[in-house]
Amino acid sequence: METLAWIGLSQSLFGALLMGTKSGVSLPDRVLTLWLLLMAFVFLSLGLDLKSNSFTILTSSFLIFNPLLYLYASSATLSNFRLKWHHSLHLIPFIFFEIYSHITQTEFLPGSFFERDSAFAVRMAFTVVNLISWFVYTTIALLLIHRHRLNLKNELSSIESSDKLNWLLFISIFYTIYWIILLIASLTIVTIRLSSAFPTMYSYIVLLAMSFIISYYGVRQREIHKFFWKFNQPERGVQKYERAESAERVEGAKRAIEKIVIEERSFLNPDLSLQMLSEMTGYPRYLVTEVLNKTMNTNFFTYINGLRSDEAKRMLISPNNKYSIEAIGNECGFKSRSSFYSFFKKSTGMTPNEFKLSNTKQKGV
Repeated sequence: METLAWIGLSQSLFGALLMGTKSGVSLPDRVLTLWLLLMAFVFLSLGLDLKSNSFTILTSSFLIFNPLLYLYASSATLSNFRLKWHHSLHLIPFIFFEIYSHITQTEFLPGSFFERDSAFAVRMAFTVVNLISWFVYTTIALLLIHRHRLNLKNELSSIESSDKLNWLLFISIFYTIYWIILLIASLTIVTIRLSSAFPTMYSYIVLLAMSFIISYYGVRQREIHKFFWKFNQPERGVQKYERAESAERVEGAKRAIEKIVIEERSFLNPDLSLQMLSEMTGYPRYLVTEVLNKTMNTNFFTYINGLRSDEAKRMLISPNNKYSIEAIGNECGFKSRSSFYSFFKKSTGMTPNEFKLSNTKQKGV
């Protein structure tokens, strides 16, 4: 157990160092650095407790992980988010229970969890606070990530893997499964009054794994597009996103979109975004989105990549085509081979190579 504590301390400090010295440190990077430093403190506290033989079963590491997960999700998806002094209030439960456990030196053994001693009320409060913290913070973080992922297709024509925040979604789900297992194990131990250190050992092993995961993916994570807040806010001069528009204005916006995207072939620009299209057409973002969603029954991502896919089909069956399949994808506006193959197969049911071979066979018949 003591070895686990020092490994966790070393890994968390190393991860914080990597994050803090990362090129172009962003706000989410700073939140991750803080997260790892606090995890290092937890491992240091564990190691010192074990060394002085004053170790208690109580661990308040959840009360760090829960709010930091929420703060990181907020900093990564909300364009208006800024770290302020009041965010430190999220750490009050952690600070309270950490100080209490060290001052009182009370043993929180699972087998005697419901013993009516002087620490009974604190144990109950600790359990309730942890459950509420886990449920509230994790739920909000998952909602932020989910809504961010939904908005990707309304804002971008090319979605990079870094924008999807898959690793953070994985951590959230993994953490939820970990909590459920821990809860079941703890309830079983408490019910049969078994004296077991399994919940503590299990918690710190998972915390160490989390430290590795956060460090690895945090260093690789690039700055993502943050448009969630802007997307839900009224634009200047617009009273409300849902304001009624005249049929003439909607039709005018539709014609402008088709002119810019199709006639002027803007869909070939791999970096085309909703914001760019709004500026090029002269119509506000909310109206461009409304036309795409309600009038054209699509979203920005599907609309643009559908045109790119159609262009790729034309090039693939052209007798004068001398491009490779990967080059065709690039020429049509797809940023990567994987995104080209993925969208093309989803829309046609075939890979670009299968589509080309099928067309060649039909012509040969």
